[in-house]
Amino acid sequence: MRGKHQKRLFSIRVLWTVLITAMSLTVIVPMLVMILGSFKNPAEAQQFSLALPTEWHFDNYTHVIENGGIARAFINSTIITVAVTGLVLLFGCMCAFIVSRRTNRYTKGVYLLFLMGMISPIQIITTFGLLRILNLMGTFFGVIMIITALQMPWTIFVLTGFIKTVPRELDEAAIIDGAKPLTVFFKIIWPLLRPILATAMVSTAMGAWNEFMVPLYFFNTSSRWTMPLTVYNFFGQYASNWNYVFADLMLTALPIAILYLLCQKYVVSGMTAGAVKG
Repeated sequence: MRGKHQKRLFSIRVLWTVLITAMSLTVIVPMLVMILGSFKNPAEAQQFSLALPTEWHFDNYTHVIENGGIARAFINSTIITVAVTGLVLLFGCMCAFIVSRRTNRYTKGVYLLFLMGMISPIQIITTFGLLRILNLMGTFFGVIMIITALQMPWTIFVLTGFIKTVPRELDEAAIIDGAKPLTVFFKIIWPLLRPILATAMVSTAMGAWNEFMVPLYFFNTSSRWTMPLTVYNFFGQYASNWNYVFADLMLTALPIAILYLLCQKYVVSGMTAGAVKG
């Protein structure tokens, strides 16, 4: 019996290993195609193969930087990402604090409204009309507000669950000592949120940096394009320079990949802290 049980466990482990490996390859293979293609000539890159380049064309990156408007797009993406991340973390934390501490029908309704925002798609036509009425069409402020609204629900969902694990006695003790609500939040609650804030910051920054549809629809000039949109400089209707497209995608992914690697240990610690507290 024991031998059969061990064989069954071994079979399950092998099955899971094969399944996880297959799922990993769906991500790894396209990534390798993109990395290798960014160093190939146009003919080789268009084959989308895992073969090594016959000649390594490092000048693809030079061409993309000089002719793809990367520098300006990098500044635009940085402005949007920093602004969205700051707004989402600040107001998301404050909203999560209120929702988690006041358990009445109004706060529950607000919380459910934000949960709906996680699954509801953006309505392009109505949003377009609203920006036209507010005279924000084609502006950084308008795009930042839209992306902030898209990123806010998930952050509130995560932070609300985390704050609920923080003892209410801390709030009550501070209020008894004469602390005001903002003092309670910034002096007591905010420092306790640092682990989960790292997770939320990286997730929000990645979402804002990689956002493609909002800048495409709501920026009316290419001078305000973000990094993901610069791929259109090398991808046309009748011809596509895939070696430049791959190089552009590599440059687009590089900054946010570096951010993730630098903050990885904080992200893991935040997820672990939330799991332990929960």
